[in-house]
Amino acid sequence: MNEIIKAMEERRSFRKFKPDMVKKEEIDQVIEAGLYAPSGRNQQQVIILAVTNKEVRDKLSKINRKIGGWKDENFDPFYGAPVVLIVLAHKDYVTYVYDGSLVMGNMMLAAHSLGLGSCWIHRAKEEFEMDEYKKLLTDLGIDGKYEGIGHCILGYVEGERPQALPRKENRVFWIE
Repeated sequence: MNEIIKAMEERRSFRKFKPDMVKKEEIDQVIEAGLYAPSGRNQQQVIILAVTNKEVRDKLSKINRKIGGWKDENFDPFYGAPVVLIVLAHKDYVTYVYDGSLVMGNMMLAAHSLGLGSCWIHRAKEEFEMDEYKKLLTDLGIDGKYEGIGHCILGYVEGERPQALPRKENRVFWIE
């Protein structure tokens, strides 16, 4: 079987990670794969914030937990993953949500191909609607109207890798 299709069939989302930091070379490869995702009219307007600073990561986790409505202050919506890659897309482009989603998909496949675990975590949109995170973008020299598409959490998986569930029937309709 083709190795890319095989990776698509085998990739799973993980929610339990070892605390060990991912090697920078591996993070760079995952990011590079994201940057090669297709984009509408090849505008390449999607950006990625790579968060490996534990203090910043933990602060994001806390905000994400509050937005998600979890009451348990010990709950980590990033499931212990030491790396958070935040995908943001410029809202002036009509395909921005799709473009950002393709970046997320490429990064999760790249992570799988490197033996890393990943998971798409939502609520980046709500985070980057907050003044504090708009200011973070400004402080980083990022201008424009960006919307958070998602967090791609990365780490070394703790525990067993789950098998794919069978695919549901009756999801393809041919018009010949």
